[in-house]
Amino acid sequence: MNSRRWLTGGLALLLIWSASACNYKAHFQRSAQDYSSRTHHDPKMRSVRSYGSTTRNPKQHDNRYFDYDSKLSYKVSTIPGVSSAIVMVTDKNAYAAILTDWSATGTKARGGPRTKEQDNTGTTDGVYNNDTGSPRWSYRKAATPYNSYFSHKDPSDISSELKQVIGETIRRTSGQKYAEVHISANQEFVNQLLEFAKADWGHRPLEPLLPEFNKLVKYTFAGGNEVPVPLYELGAEGT
Repeated sequence: MNSRRWLTGGLALLLIWSASACNYKAHFQRSAQDYSSRTHHDPKMRSVRSYGSTTRNPKQHDNRYFDYDSKLSYKVSTIPGVSSAIVMVTDKNAYAAILTDWSATGTKARGGPRTKEQDNTGTTDGVYNNDTGSPRWSYRKAATPYNSYFSHKDPSDISSELKQVIGETIRRTSGQKYAEVHISANQEFVNQLLEFAKADWGHRPLEPLLPEFNKLVKYTFAGGNEVPVPLYELGAEGT
């Protein structure tokens, strides 16, 4: 009789534990700190896609002007999983350059050692470049291969859930103002967009830089053939 009672009690506890574990998992997947579930049940994926090419306009990246948006940059940088953000807006689009961090899970679309772009082991040795032992780094760049927050080579390398949240944040904050929202964590894109932001911060006219800006976004998001050159190499940097 006692053994049957213990068995019944044990089964009840197991069922309670299983239900609690399932509830916790579902709660976490619905939270703002998880971008790895990517199922249609996840509330982050229920709405219409908010990012990427949606208009099918071949001239969508022929922007007439561009500006740095401090409000959107700040809003995106506060999203879990994002360490920093630069958002540029145009007459048609919003462009977000981001770096990711450890504040959320599943920020990468896929795993594996080949997707890792940063070597941060130098922080434990007190150096910047762990390969050479050099303590020096370029203060010009926001994203580097060493002791940096995380970059991702291709826009498709970022979790679709994270891009959805970023796109919705930009659209909601701007009042659905932009036809397309494009997002990248590519090192070159982040660093080059930073140069355009510096030009704006320095109150320099941005109109002369528009051809270079359009070249950058076409190359990054539309497979453009012209390789963009950093502004400081052209002698047109914002610093």
